Amino acid sequence: MSRTVNCVMLDKEAEGLDYSPYPGDLGQRIYDGVSKEAWQQWLAHQTMLINEYRLTPIEPEARTFLETEMEKFFFGEGSSAPKEFVAPS
Repeated sequence: MSRTVNCVMLDKEAEGLDYSPYPGDLGQRIYDGVSKEAWQQWLAHQTMLINEYRLTPIEPEARTFLETEMEKFFFGEGSSAPKEFVAPS
């Protein structure tokens, strides 16, 4: 049986993640309060950030930036796209 969470992003009960997707306290907070659907939204947003900012995720500065944006995306004011970003039509 799937576990459900009260998703902080969708503001509703939804299917929870199968495992913690990130290490540490942030990963536990995500596991406890983020649905699979919201996690997929983050993955798309993260991909856009990596591409637009031309990040190399193996670099510590890029990982720190992405972690900060992840926390803002789920638990803060939200993570914004770069000013120059134009969404595909």
